[in-house]
Parts: sequence; structure tokens; C-alpha cells
Amino acid sequence: MASLKFRGNPATTVGNLPTVGQKVTFSKLVKSDLSEATNTTYAGKRKVLNIFPSIDTGTCAASVRQFNKLASDMRNTVVLNVSLDLPFAQARFCGAEGIKNCESLSGFKSSFGTDWGLTLADSPLAGLYSRAVVVLSEDDKVLHTELVGDIVDEPNYEAALKALA
Repeated sequence: MASLKFRGNPATTVGNLPTVGQKVTFSKLVKSDLSEATNTTYAGKRKVLNIFPSIDTGTCAASVRQFNKLASDMRNTVVLNVSLDLPFAQARFCGAEGIKNCESLSGFKSSFGTDWGLTLADSPLAGLYSRAVVVLSEDDKVLHTELVGDIVDEPNYEAALKALA
């Protein structure tokens, strides 16, 4: 169980993020066309997973916009925005915002949040994902993790980019 904050108040997750060097998998994340995505969907590419509670909040939206800008300069890398939002809401937001350099994935059919220790165990957002960034190598080994200290804060974009260097 990891400790973090929600608007300065204590919160916890159901577990801990994968550790650097660990090989990971994910399955049953849902793309905007309702097809299933797994880590093998992106085989041979580095993956930046921008994970957050809901695309319809200010900080989550800001992280999607920022990673969309950064993704245009990332070679052999895919940025995956992962939340429990339904694929329809993700597609609506990305269409309205012109998000074209990232892909959104929904965990509504998946145990992803529990498997990766991301699901909030308490706080007003209990049941949703915490805010985190996980960077994976081409062979799905963890290069970088960040569980953002307070859910209302943006992630450390520079640290994620540095992990890709």
C-alpha cells in the first residue's frame, strides 16, 4: 500500500507500483474503437503510461495535453493515457482537444489498477486510479515510475523524458 495525498489529505492505494527493472504486463485495456490492448499490442516500442483518475479533471487534462506535445519528439515510443473513463469519454476529450500523438486506454474491463497497485483505496476518489507515470522499455521492463505525491499535482514530465534518454 502506497501513501499519497488528495488535496493535502492522506490517501492510500491498494498496493505499490511496479519497481524499476521489473518486467510487467497489462491486458484488457480498451482502446477508443473498443478493441483490447495489451502490452504486446505495442511490442518493440517504449511505452510511457500516463495514468490518472479521470480525463475530465483539470490536472488530468493538463497531463494529457502536455504528454501529447512531448510525444511528437519521442522516437519509437508510444504515450498511453490510462484511466477508468469509458472509451467514449476519452475519445470525446481527445477529439475536442486535438490529441493525436497519444493513445487513450480505459481500464473499465481490466484488473490493471489492482495488478499495478494504482487503485485508490480511500479518499473521495476511492476506486479510481491514482496519478502515476510508468515508463517501459521495448521489452516491457520498468525504466521509471512516479506516484505523484498529491493527486491534484501534475507529474514530473522531465523525469519521464530522462528515463527515455
